[in-house]
Amino acid sequence: MKKTIACLQKLENLILALSFVVMSLSAFAQVVNRNLIGAGISWFEELARYCMVYMALLGTEIGLRDGSQIAITAIIDKFKGKGGEIIRILGKMVVVAFSAIIFWTSFTLLEKQVQFGQLSPGLEVPMYVPYAALPLSFGIITAVQGLTLILMLTTFLSGGKAGAAEGGAA
Repeated sequence: MKKTIACLQKLENLILALSFVVMSLSAFAQVVNRNLIGAGISWFEELARYCMVYMALLGTEIGLRDGSQIAITAIIDKFKGKGGEIIRILGKMVVVAFSAIIFWTSFTLLEKQVQFGQLSPGLEVPMYVPYAALPLSFGIITAVQGLTLILMLTTFLSGGKAGAAEGGAA
């Protein structure tokens, strides 16, 4: 299970790195074109924007994984021992349920984009390409956080500390 999580995280990191490189290069090219050549090319900006959307959504899982997301821990901090572990497990369950719902419902939005056949104004790519960031990101979030939840439950039920298997805050 940990190998599956590691593979998903490598895929996520690869997509993030590629998105960052493409976003940086396209934003740089747009600035050079606008300021040195005097010709603004709109698809550079659009490409950078779509890459930023992918990065923001995939970055959500990284924040969940390493606990760097903004969190209100007032309730969790009041509970120590098993009570705190149960609260963390419940929090992780909420994250998994929410991301699974968004993952599932994002296919409806994606299907509508495929049906409409709309193209982006600058790049002229089908609009389902940028909208695919939702099922991709929330699919990875659901998978990684779901597997982390299973590890937390397994550790908790075996008598270990659930937070140790979590790898981040709920």
